[in-house]
Amino acid sequence: MSSNATQKPLPFQYQFAAGAIAGVSEILVMYPLDVVKTRVQLQQGSAALGEEGYNGMFDCFRKIVKNEGFSRLYRGITAPILMEAPKRATKFAANDSWGSFYRNLFGVEKQTQGLATLTGATAGATEAFVVVPFELVKIRLQDRASAGKYNGMLDVVRKIVATEGPLAMYNGLESTLWRHILWNAGYFGCIFQVRAQLPKPQEGNKAQQTRNDLIAGAIGGTAGTVLNTPMDVVKSRIQNSPKIPGQTPKYNWAWPAVTTVFKEEGFSALYKGFLPKVLRLGPGGGILLVVFTGVMDFFREMRG
Repeated sequence: MSSNATQKPLPFQYQFAAGAIAGVSEILVMYPLDVVKTRVQLQQGSAALGEEGYNGMFDCFRKIVKNEGFSRLYRGITAPILMEAPKRATKFAANDSWGSFYRNLFGVEKQTQGLATLTGATAGATEAFVVVPFELVKIRLQDRASAGKYNGMLDVVRKIVATEGPLAMYNGLESTLWRHILWNAGYFGCIFQVRAQLPKPQEGNKAQQTRNDLIAGAIGGTAGTVLNTPMDVVKSRIQNSPKIPGQTPKYNWAWPAVTTVFKEEGFSALYKGFLPKVLRLGPGGGILLVVFTGVMDFFREMRG
């Protein structure tokens, strides 16, 4: 998402590098919230029981640090760090590429609100194919119940392939597609709308541009999170259900899984982990956009 819609897009390698730098910056700051979010989402039933259960975000933070040590808040970060470069690069590069494709397809010169949302949704679907195996590894490492089974990232891959088959690495693809389509549609759709409402930054005024990007990215990240949290809850559960031959997992397909969670645990269960998720992806969406735009501007100046 270029800082200025009229600027010529930079070649793919620059988009990739800027997306990667933005993604790694965001994850280093915000990752502990992701661990907490996953733990809360995987917890089934409405009440948190004793020391093993989590009664909300702050209780989860406290118990992880107290019972497992501070470093556990960064457990499973290798997969996301390795994933961030292709994931965020794909997000922004695909958004720019699909934007050009749709503008040509519909014969329009400038991006519109509808096109921004459609472009974001398609970029999200593209991104989902990149992230599924990394997400699967991350979820298995973050879950307390399975933490002892795996000795790091490569061990997770080896054991999943050995016991569940190579296709199991794409377990949860359908729910991940929905999660990314909804988040990106909300994120890029909102960025377009919010930027249009904010006062235009003066030419060369970096502070004003950063302010606008932070506001637009944070609102976009929040909107995307509201839209996609139910899909994120069921994705976590689908990916944490090992494939056993002859058995149909309880959580298998996205929309039926949403219905199951709703019937058994109520509507609020579909928003489990919402607070840490929105605290991460709201400000995180702002950080992403600011760093991406800043790095792209730096590349433009570098290339003259």
